[in-house]
Amino acid sequence: MSFINKYKYYLLAVFFTLVVAAIYFVESEKVAKKEAGVIIEKENDLTRIKNAGVLKAVVDYNSTNYFVYRGKPMGFKYELLQELSKKLGVKLEISVSNHLNETFAGLKSGRFDVVAKSLTVTKERNKEIDFTAPILQTRQVLVQRKKQKPPADSMYIENTLQLAGKKIYVQKNTSYFKRLQNLSEEIGADITIVEDSVSGVEQLVSKVAKGEIDYTVCDENIAKLNKTYYPNIDVSLAISFKQNIAWAVRKGSAEWKKYLDNWIVNFKKTKKYKYLYHKYFESSRIAARVGDELYSIKGGRISKYDKIVKRIAQANQWDWRLISAIIYQESRFNAEAGSWAGAYGLMQIMPSTAKRFGVDDISNPEQNIKSGVLFLNWLNKQFFNSIPDSTQRIKFVLASYNIGLGHVMDAQRLAEKYGKNPSVWDNNVDGLLLKKSSEFYYKDPVVRFGYCRGEEAYNYVSRVLTTYGHYLNVIPK
Repeated sequence: MSFINKYKYYLLAVFFTLVVAAIYFVESEKVAKKEAGVIIEKENDLTRIKNAGVLKAVVDYNSTNYFVYRGKPMGFKYELLQELSKKLGVKLEISVSNHLNETFAGLKSGRFDVVAKSLTVTKERNKEIDFTAPILQTRQVLVQRKKQKPPADSMYIENTLQLAGKKIYVQKNTSYFKRLQNLSEEIGADITIVEDSVSGVEQLVSKVAKGEIDYTVCDENIAKLNKTYYPNIDVSLAISFKQNIAWAVRKGSAEWKKYLDNWIVNFKKTKKYKYLYHKYFESSRIAARVGDELYSIKGGRISKYDKIVKRIAQANQWDWRLISAIIYQESRFNAEAGSWAGAYGLMQIMPSTAKRFGVDDISNPEQNIKSGVLFLNWLNKQFFNSIPDSTQRIKFVLASYNIGLGHVMDAQRLAEKYGKNPSVWDNNVDGLLLKKSSEFYYKDPVVRFGYCRGEEAYNYVSRVLTTYGHYLNVIPK
């Protein structure tokens, strides 16, 4: 073998060795990232979100960000996320977590696309997450009870120097802990800082108001809002300069961060943003909402019919929150609601349907709910054997409740004819139900019940299950 040929073989051997080493390095890095809980990105997050058609956001459950009031999901961050998902053209999927360690872990693993909480921007946090452009700015303030009348109130703090030797409770893993540590250094005296791993910010404020603890710290806008609930608290002492409050994305998610930054900067200039801020932080109606027994933060209630719904749902093995979601969609909990077709009451029952199940008075809320649940039972039985997956089956039941069993079964027959799975709703039967408003499909020989506006049932299923998801997030079973 000539020298040149030997040299060629040598170069090929070296090249092959380098390729194997590179593959090994890349695969090892992937394994390390996977073990560390870091998502391995094949496409950038913005593209992935748009392709999936879902924005997965995590929020905290409190009186400003996310809650349920009179059966309706509400909240400043919730409504901002709705606007964002509309802009993206995707569905919004909300998760709730009041623990920051769990939240950041979920962000890194890809469980969440964005952390839509009131995160104070800090250098320490910037090491593990990327912050968006600021949603707003606020200061940290001390929450204490109002100063008592003379003689002098030794518990009331008028300036930060008087924090020396005091015990202050803060939510664990928040920026309040670090600020108090720095403040302790600044005043040259110890402050006893107790991190609470159970209570959230607003729960600690409530404890101050009730006299269970003496002090806590929170953001000024939240503190002022809570002052409307608890008039005996004082939130006048600022312990920090104004700080940026932002959302967070996964570290290195450049395209997604750029999109969010641009959206936030532009949306903050709109009248809608100003309206939402006023609605949740400044409006005089806030106090009335907080005092309402149907405010989920206060008592975990959905409607004034909860007791009836729970009793009937339990007797028939349904989740009462799902039944409540149906009622919300049907009547917004209006017991006297009626439709042009003759449906009536909370669950919009037709008189003929009620009679089929032995119910004579659908104007009676309890009888109306009973007949609606019995109808759901009957529909569930129609699909029980053919659709064993209960998650899929409930979608067929809801669609049938809205548009009629016959039309849904027509869609199943069309699905089977056109190569779709008649036992799967998503991207199978739902699509054929949508097409039943087209003459080509509703005149197909397999169709027995003719024309229908399938879009109504399609949207109905989505809306009921979305509302149900919100109830699962914040309402105890």
